[in-house]
Amino acid sequence: QVQLVESGGALVQPGGSLRLSCVASGFTFSPYYMVWVRQAPGKGREWVADINSGGGTTSYADSVKGRFTISRDNAKNTLYLQMNSLKPEDTALYYCARGPTGWGTAVSRRLSFNYDYWGQGTQVTVSS
Repeated sequence: QVQLVESGGALVQPGGSLRLSCVASGFTFSPYYMVWVRQAPGKGREWVADINSGGGTTSYADSVKGRFTISRDNAKNTLYLQMNSLKPEDTALYYCARGPTGWGTAVSRRLSFNYDYWGQGTQVTVSS
């Protein structure tokens, strides 16, 4: 079956960095947009970033732009999120999700969160 497994979450001080990974299995990874979504306790979901199949096109939420970098290694079936200059407001459970294969649908799902497969999430806590 399709599996998405996140790792890399930790407790980190403000200003620090973390690198999250999401390893995919059970499907052909390369054709799909891939997505990072986060959710803080008691709050709604927030789309963070996505990346197209080849890795050449990336998009970010305004809240993380300039600090986070999404990337992928299709040979390793792995999605990454490099997080720098972390702030307490970045504290959340971070999920990876499989997106569609088309650009237009990928854009619309940033609002609808209509992704067919999700990982279990990895916890990021930014605190001194």
